[in-house]
Amino acid sequence: MKKIILFIVLVVGFSLNYTEVKAQVINGAYAKKTITDRKPAPLPDVRESDVIWSKTVWRIIDLREKANQHFYYPVREIQGRTNLFLTLLKGVEEKSITAFDAQGTDAEFKEPITFLKVKEQFGDTVKTIKVTDLNTGADRDTIIRTEIPYNEIKQLEIKEIWYFDKQKSSLQVRTLGICPIRVYKKDPNDSLYVRKRIFWVSYPEVRPLLAKHEVVNELNGARSLSFDDIFLTRQFDAYIVKEENIYNNRSIDEYAGGDYALSESDRIKNAIFTYEQDLWEY
Repeated sequence: MKKIILFIVLVVGFSLNYTEVKAQVINGAYAKKTITDRKPAPLPDVRESDVIWSKTVWRIIDLREKANQHFYYPVREIQGRTNLFLTLLKGVEEKSITAFDAQGTDAEFKEPITFLKVKEQFGDTVKTIKVTDLNTGADRDTIIRTEIPYNEIKQLEIKEIWYFDKQKSSLQVRTLGICPIRVYKKDPNDSLYVRKRIFWVSYPEVRPLLAKHEVVNELNGARSLSFDDIFLTRQFDAYIVKEENIYNNRSIDEYAGGDYALSESDRIKNAIFTYEQDLWEY
C-alpha cells in the first residue's frame, strides 16, 4: 500500500514540475503582460456649454509613407502582433466591435454590416478553374478559394473633430472614426488604381481593442506603444480631404485638383490652428 501511495505522489509531483516547466517556455526574456492587460486611458469629459467652436474634418493616412508604416506592418501575425486592419477585422469577426457601411456615407455610423458583408467588399474570393485529370486526360472544373488581399489596404480615412474648450482654454481634437481603404488594380495590366472604402468603425468603441495591441517601438522594444497611444499622441502623418460645409460636406477633390487640392488642404489645416492663435493677445 505504501508503495502505491509513493508511486502516486511521484507521478503527481512529476506532472506538476512538467506543467511548471511548460509555463516557463516564453519567447523572450520575460512574459509580456502590460499590453494585454491594458485599458484605454480615460479622456476628460467635455460639456457642450464649454465648446465655443468646433470643426469636423476627414483626413487620409497613407500607409506607404514611412511615418505611417506602424499601421501597415506586420502584414502577418508575429508574436501576437497584427497590423491595424487585421486587428479591426478580427474584432469585427469576433463581434467585439461593429463595422458600419462605408459606401456613399460620411461615417454617420447608421448601417451596421456583418463580417460576411465586409469580406464581400474585397470581391469574389471563390474562383472556378479548369484542370486536366491526369488519369483520363479530360478537363474538369475545380473550385479554389483565394486569400483576401489584406496587403491592398494601403490607406486609412479618419474622421475627427477639432474644438476649443473654454474651460481648458485650449484647442482639442477627438478621433471619431476609422475607415480602411483598399487601393488596387482591377486588371494587372491597368495603370490606374481604384480606391474603395471597406468599412467604418467608431473610434470610441474600438479603443479597448486597440489599447491591447502593441506597435513596435524601433528605438526601444521594451517600451512598445499601443494603437490607441499612437492615435492619442497623433504619431502619424495625414492630410485633409474634406471638411464639414454647407455644400453637403463635399470633398476637396470635387472642386479642386492637383496642387490646388494640396493648397486647399493646407488652408483648412492652417485655419483650424489660426483660430486658436487669434484668441490670444501678445
